Amino acid sequence: MRGYLLEESLAWLLRFSGYRLLVHEDQDPVELVTEGQTLRVRGRGALHQVDVLGEFAFTPAFSMPVRLFLEAKYYQTRCELEVVRNAHGVMHDVNENFMTGAGTRPRQRYKYSYALFSASGFTADAQKYALAHQISLVDLSGASFAWLLGHIGATATSLCAAQQHLPKSAPFPLNWMRAELRKALGTSPLDLLPSVSIPDGKFKQAAGTTIEEFATVLRQHSDAELLLGFPAAPFILPLAADDHRGFLEYADARPDHTVRIRRQGMGAAAEWTLSPADAVGAYELTFKLPEHIEEWISGIGEKERHRTAEVKEQFLSAITLYRMNGTGVRAYQLRYEASSLSRAGAP
Repeated sequence: MRGYLLEESLAWLLRFSGYRLLVHEDQDPVELVTEGQTLRVRGRGALHQVDVLGEFAFTPAFSMPVRLFLEAKYYQTRCELEVVRNAHGVMHDVNENFMTGAGTRPRQRYKYSYALFSASGFTADAQKYALAHQISLVDLSGASFAWLLGHIGATATSLCAAQQHLPKSAPFPLNWMRAELRKALGTSPLDLLPSVSIPDGKFKQAAGTTIEEFATVLRQHSDAELLLGFPAAPFILPLAADDHRGFLEYADARPDHTVRIRRQGMGAAAEWTLSPADAVGAYELTFKLPEHIEEWISGIGEKERHRTAEVKEQFLSAITLYRMNGTGVRAYQLRYEASSLSRAGAP
């Protein structure tokens, strides 16, 4: 249940990230299949269930339109290799679902990518496999997302308590819960939501109140959104803003600006902060790097400072963010230039 709540929360948090949510086969009858509350994507060999599917708002140069599989895992332990291997199989199969030849009707083709979000991180084997096959892993276990995971845990506990009002043999109505949550958050057009009903009673009242309270808390974090940073690296960066409005005001006025980057902590516990080089306090973005990179940085104590600088210059020298606004998609370039910061006396 926590996994379902996390999926719907991420879909809501990604509402401004440059991706249009796909929730029903009516949005693409060729590629998508709706089975009840479940959305599936056609692959070359099978249909594949998708938790959250987004389509990037514009097509990059020399590329096909981009679609993103988003899968959320709320485990007590780290996601293991099997989860990432399955993601690779799905991505490979849907990207191979294309035929050419005489008499073949031409149709739109897409480039599918995959991002796995985990509340508890990933094992070393999972990280190595994902890096080799260009699957993005997003670790939500840091302090920046504690409010979201705590809220999800409390809501799941309340929903489980409401289940006592159901007949003993009745399963929890997950499809109804997801439909109600999507209505409350506005992550799916109402005319594309399947009709899912349950009998009136104490369960519907208690669970319905809990779902509405969950959505209300998310809406109270109206400034909260999952800013996705795309560095020159085989991973993406989930960026948490200390002052969301402050970041947007600064970035809207200066969509291409230099930043300073700092690393705090060691190993898997390390977090990075990013702020504008010429305006201390205007905003601060926090992110984590994949654990295998952190382990390499901290592997030899006397080389940690040098390796930190190397990662900044090689992987974090240019980070691009995309965000939807009233007129379309806005792109921001955050540039790290060690030489300019050194001249200014900044780290």
